[in-house]
Amino acid sequence: MRRVLIDTNIYSEFKKNNNRIVEALRYCDFIGLDVTVLAELYSGFKAGSREKQNMRELEEFCNSSRVFILPHDDNTAEFYANIFIALKFKGTPIPSNDIWIAACALQNGLALFSLDTHFKNIDTLLIKNDY
Repeated sequence: MRRVLIDTNIYSEFKKNNNRIVEALRYCDFIGLDVTVLAELYSGFKAGSREKQNMRELEEFCNSSRVFILPHDDNTAEFYANIFIALKFKGTPIPSNDIWIAACALQNGLALFSLDTHFKNIDTLLIKNDY
């Protein structure tokens, strides 16, 4: 997969210099960052003691020519609703933020790169797991 949307845990592992994650991202042409992931990162930064340093590092990451911040719109909301209903009928709910992240990946035709296994419950979602 050369075009991915990364989950919060992938960014965190990247910052921890997890070799497998760093190497996997090295070969991506397009690294999408959903606004929900940004919100989760900002929240974590504000709750910690290194907010300014973390924000600088994230800004540096986002300044890469391969990183794109992806917003939500009415189409994202429709993808969200479809995922929510499908998971409800299957009896396999996942956190709301993760539905937004999956909706953004689907809307933009990107594989989702995450360490969370519950994303496998979304039938139409392509998941990057070859790292």
